[in-house]
Amino acid sequence: MTTDSILASIDAEIARLQNVRDLLAKTTMGKGAPDASTPRKRRKLSPAARERIAEAQRKRWAKQKVKN
Repeated sequence: MTTDSILASIDAEIARLQNVRDLLAKTTMGKGAPDASTPRKRRKLSPAARERIAEAQRKRWAKQKVKN
């Protein structure tokens, strides 16, 4: 092999590797920010959980009322 053919082969390999690198770089990019058009779902408390929270708050209020 002559020096010119070796250099041409190396250049071809470099070009191929750069193409592969570009393809890989495109696939690793994230999707970015989520679409603003899709609102988040609200979490719902069960009635029993809501009642437990309300009862605990009433107890805190009663405890505070006794102190005053």
